[in-house]
Amino acid sequence: MRLEIGEKIKALRLASELTQSELAARARLTKGFISQVERDQTSISLDSLLDILEALGVTITEFFGNIGQSRVVFSPKERVVVTDKGVSKFEILIPGSTNNLMDPIMIGLTPGEELPTEGPHAGEEFGYVLSGVLTLVLGKKVHKVPPRHCFYFEAEQAHQFVNRGKIGTNFLWVTSPPQM
Repeated sequence: MRLEIGEKIKALRLASELTQSELAARARLTKGFISQVERDQTSISLDSLLDILEALGVTITEFFGNIGQSRVVFSPKERVVVTDKGVSKFEILIPGSTNNLMDPIMIGLTPGEELPTEGPHAGEEFGYVLSGVLTLVLGKKVHKVPPRHCFYFEAEQAHQFVNRGKIGTNFLWVTSPPQM
């Protein structure tokens, strides 16, 4: 099994929207060293790897947890339930997906529930409504998204998901890059 440390560091850096220079500064290393590591042109000490991972907000366990693996199927038992979002259901569908290029999340809103307004940020968002009617507030516009309909937008303006209906709303939400 070939460990693709450089490729993985580069993917994490890009997902964090950092340049090589920015990562180097945060890790107290040189841009040239980061470049060589990403291209697997030099070996890396454990100390330097730990500095890079700390700058990327990734533990060494998370970093090595899926090198050489290419998981495809994930069971409902593996979902990460987030309870501090103030809604009835907020499940990250793929463990560790916040380190990926996109983050799929299952959301359930009871009547009157809403997610906090997200400020403008780089990236895109996609959703598919499974049940109920989702109200998507995008900037100053309000969009009603019924079941089996989807939405897609670039997240350049404030946005919020609200259930203004009389029954629960469930939808799949995908952010790219992850926002958590």
